Amino acid sequence: MHIAVLMLALMTMANPAWAGATKPVKLVVLGDSLSAGLGLPAQEAFPQKLKKALQAKGIDVEITNAGVSGDTSSGGRDRLDWSVPDGTDGVIVELGANDALRGIDPALTRAALTDIIQRLKARKIAVMLCGMLAPPNYGADYAARFNSIYPDLAKQFDVPLYPFFLEGVAADAKLNQADGIHPTAAGVDIIVGNIMPTMEAFLGPIAEQRR
Repeated sequence: MHIAVLMLALMTMANPAWAGATKPVKLVVLGDSLSAGLGLPAQEAFPQKLKKALQAKGIDVEITNAGVSGDTSSGGRDRLDWSVPDGTDGVIVELGANDALRGIDPALTRAALTDIIQRLKARKIAVMLCGMLAPPNYGADYAARFNSIYPDLAKQFDVPLYPFFLEGVAADAKLNQADGIHPTAAGVDIIVGNIMPTMEAFLGPIAEQRR
């Protein structure tokens, strides 16, 4: 059996939803330093490790790292058109951490993320939302207003939600760099492992549409 045919057969067995796929799904991670991979070699950043994990499951993807360190949700909105080129199948939105760290009015964060989702949907691009939680120093009222943004928008626009991007990593000194904020390579591995079920559920409908 020709090696290419063998590889396709193995991919199909590993993930039947991808049977008949002829080209990789093109994804963009629109995010901040958490996805950009601040402090890490490029191959250790979240998008690259996610790509490897998906490919190991027989899911053929191309993932563009559109993470910009220091970016807010408004910043992501302002660069949306050139960060997400035509031909993109899906966008993973990982924004909001800097909004919360700076105490930006949650109404502004909500408005920016709403605009991002609406504009991507208008372009027929699938959206997956990664949630963030506010730090405790701004008080319970701020946290309640901020933390509700992600589940509210996921429900409003019917998009998949991974509730907290740093789940299993935040506040664990062993999994974060010296600043206590950005994950180490081991921390990124945990994020990728935790997010995989949501990612596979997100990619399933995209695969069906491409058949």
